[in-house]
Amino acid sequence: MASEYSRRKVLSAYKITCMIIRKCIEEDIVQLSLLFDQYRVFYKKNSDIEGATFFLRTLILYNASTIFIAVNSSNIITGFVQLYPLYSSTRMKPLLLLNDLFVSPDYRGTGISKLLIEAVKKHCVEVSSCALILETAKNNIAANSLYKSTSFLLDEEHNYYEWAP
Repeated sequence: MASEYSRRKVLSAYKITCMIIRKCIEEDIVQLSLLFDQYRVFYKKNSDIEGATFFLRTLILYNASTIFIAVNSSNIITGFVQLYPLYSSTRMKPLLLLNDLFVSPDYRGTGISKLLIEAVKKHCVEVSSCALILETAKNNIAANSLYKSTSFLLDEEHNYYEWAP
């Protein structure tokens, strides 16, 4: 049992040390679309790789979002995080919405999500954004634990509402 734990720990360390975090470029879209589709299926949406490709390509080409990807030594995208620009009227500064974060099931537990979050925090500072905000379900224990462990503070003073046509 101890040897299995040690083997997984070494494998995890190898996966993370061989990872590069960088901004997504147009040439990454086809491969990223497959992972983005897995993300959507995780959230109970129907698989639509063609739609995912079109959606991501549009966002990248029009600079409507910033996507950071984790790429392993075999040039496989293993995770991504997507930011959307917003603005804070009260702070009179740009604000970033961390809307999507996903790591391939084969790479979960290796620290890739923390690397992706550190990259977006650095980006937030570089673009002079006043804050990085996000929303996750109360019952998403893994995500809530991740965000707390990476210095995000839970806002318990505000309610979030949604209206959909």
